[in-house]
Amino acid sequence: MPDVFQILADPTRRRIVDALRDGERSVNELVQVVDIGQPGVSRQLQILEDADFVVVRPDGRRRMYALRPDRFRELSEWVTGYRAIWESRLDRLAAELDRREKKRTGSKEKRP
Repeated sequence: MPDVFQILADPTRRRIVDALRDGERSVNELVQVVDIGQPGVSRQLQILEDADFVVVRPDGRRRMYALRPDRFRELSEWVTGYRAIWESRLDRLAAELDRREKKRTGSKEKRP
């Protein structure tokens, strides 16, 4: 399976993903949103489909694309594992800033 971050690094693919967040869309609808030609949108959709980020369903002569929530759930779970690291560091930073602020304001209050 292709690297998730490599797939989502492309700005056109991110715009397509953003457009699909509200629900399924046809290629022509995505062409309007992404503002590139139909062959370019189709190429990017194929990459997203191959990476299991989107699913396609035929609708008459159109092909409708939608996000695959399970793929994004996997990504969210992976990122969440790193959130604890940053939250811990931010908590320590906040505590240090509070300590410095108390020291700074406390020393000013003691002056005559």
